[in-house]
Amino acid sequence: MKNIFFKNALFIGAFAALMMLVVACQPQTVEVVKEVEVTRVVTETETIVEEVEVVKEVEVEVVKEVEVEKIVEVEVAPSNGQNSLIISTASTGGTYYPVGVALSTLTNVKLGNSGIQMNAISSAGSGENVQLLKNKEADLAILQGLFGAMAWQGKGRYEGAPEQEMRSITMLWENVEHIVVDAEYAVTGNISDLDTLKGEAFSIGKRGSGTETSGTVILNALGYDIDNDFVPERVGYSESSAALQDGRIAGMNTPAGPPVSAVTQAFATLGSDEISLLEFTEEQIEQVNSEFPVWSRYVIPAGTYPGLDVDINTIAQPNFLAVHPDLDEETVYQITKNIYENLDFLVNIHKATGAMSLERAIVGLPVPLHPGAVRYYQEMGVEVPAELIGD
Repeated sequence: MKNIFFKNALFIGAFAALMMLVVACQPQTVEVVKEVEVTRVVTETETIVEEVEVVKEVEVEVVKEVEVEKIVEVEVAPSNGQNSLIISTASTGGTYYPVGVALSTLTNVKLGNSGIQMNAISSAGSGENVQLLKNKEADLAILQGLFGAMAWQGKGRYEGAPEQEMRSITMLWENVEHIVVDAEYAVTGNISDLDTLKGEAFSIGKRGSGTETSGTVILNALGYDIDNDFVPERVGYSESSAALQDGRIAGMNTPAGPPVSAVTQAFATLGSDEISLLEFTEEQIEQVNSEFPVWSRYVIPAGTYPGLDVDINTIAQPNFLAVHPDLDEETVYQITKNIYENLDFLVNIHKATGAMSLERAIVGLPVPLHPGAVRYYQEMGVEVPAELIGD
């Protein structure tokens, strides 16, 4: 009697579960089920059908033929056993984060069906990103070229403790040096005019910022000591511009992709007769690159700033996309290829990526390329120097 009751109970329970599943599997519901839920429903359906099919008098075959097919028709990108990659950026108010979102969006749209997916996260910027790569808490990261160089070489803020858990994929866009001074001090028009600023107030950038770090490295390479040769102001771009306009400082350091709003504001208010944007000679570029060779010539076109009707020959360092060396070659190859086959897509998401081109993809990179990136560039005819070919 117990066996008969148990069999009946099993049948009733299985039949009830099947009926609930049929209701749950109506097309309008399935269409909005998340990927992981779809996989679960299919598995449960197949299991229940196998259990109930032995009861011939119940026409469950219809459920298997119709409802299961409707579930299977939901398109799910295969995971290939790989989790979504993490790309670390910076604060949400800057350029790193939206560019990271642009890169992850492009990856998910174009490569999602092949199992390569990506999510952008915010961070404190280059310094933290180096650590996130080291700790494998991020698979990719956007870094300032200088930070990559210091970490790779074990110099500067990484003195004696190199961090080499990174490889390069590509230059993204460039931080262009904008050193603006009161025209009174612009004797030659190039960076040597900082000689005339000695003893004057000069804004180097916020304390602890990449701006302060890169500005200090540049000035040190040129023989200046920010704390002893000038009266340093450590404030942001807007505050620097306001101070320059008010005459409270004699110059400011504001590296960024042109046009820089703080520089635009200063030129619009004071005019090109009152302030000057300093240039760099070839010899000075060599000096700047003496320890960290990440800067290259950059020409700011005439008309970029109000009243500035001549080209300005300055320098720029790359912001670059780094990746943990353990990420497999094929994945990095596909990511690199996807970026350069869809530059228009990226530019439509964020204009900073408009600076990217295959011709400048490896200019100024501070650490060796990942083998997957090397493979793509060589396929495209880009000459990759020996020092950028990593393991």
